[in-house]
Amino acid sequence: MSERPLDKVKSIPLTRIQKLIGDRMLESKRTKPCFYIQSRADVTELMSLRPKLSKSLGAKITSNSFLIRALALAAAKYPLVISTVADRRNADSTAANEQVISAKIADQINVGFAVNAPQGLVVPVIRQADNKSLAEIARLEKTLTEKARSNKLTLDDMEGETIALSNLGAYGIDSFIGIVPPPASTILAVGNVVQTVTPRDPKPQMRKMMSLTVAADHRVIDGAYAANFLGYIIKQLQSPRELV
Repeated sequence: MSERPLDKVKSIPLTRIQKLIGDRMLESKRTKPCFYIQSRADVTELMSLRPKLSKSLGAKITSNSFLIRALALAAAKYPLVISTVADRRNADSTAANEQVISAKIADQINVGFAVNAPQGLVVPVIRQADNKSLAEIARLEKTLTEKARSNKLTLDDMEGETIALSNLGAYGIDSFIGIVPPPASTILAVGNVVQTVTPRDPKPQMRKMMSLTVAADHRVIDGAYAANFLGYIIKQLQSPRELV
């Protein structure tokens, strides 16, 4: 295969938002010692219930609506996932290079969810998501998504994120690993819903399974804590009526 002449290679400048996101992601990869855990949720009932709820609640309930609600309630139960980690030099230490690492739990559960917009990836934020009903979350999600895709998001719409959600299921991606956005410590990455043969009594059944991957900062969250957090999300998604 012949090489392309350098003068034929087109240079594409990054947008301001792309540069900002790129800088933040690079900072995260450099400074956060993350680990990753993955599992699957049976969302057969959730997918069946979703259109019925949209009609009865008068709001378009998406898979993201359920995910944001479940993520927020799980964060309320496992608050270390909304902590921020700060490094500073210990002024009282005789060791000049000794660092003190402290974690501060955020006072609000603000869920940032990634949206693919014409100007690049943007992350609007639903504040105090744990205190909002499924219908309230769905309406806010719809409003913020529409603003993102029409380039009308304000700085206020994108500030205050304490935990993140990224869903690539609509793009046919089975599973992936998200990058934790600073200054958060946790992101939930969601893949496609896949029809899977699952053991059931008295015989196997076709069920709709969704992959879920948690990336967490190991400085403040350990594997068992993250596993319990993810397990709680799965438990809620598999009992979707309790999220209403």
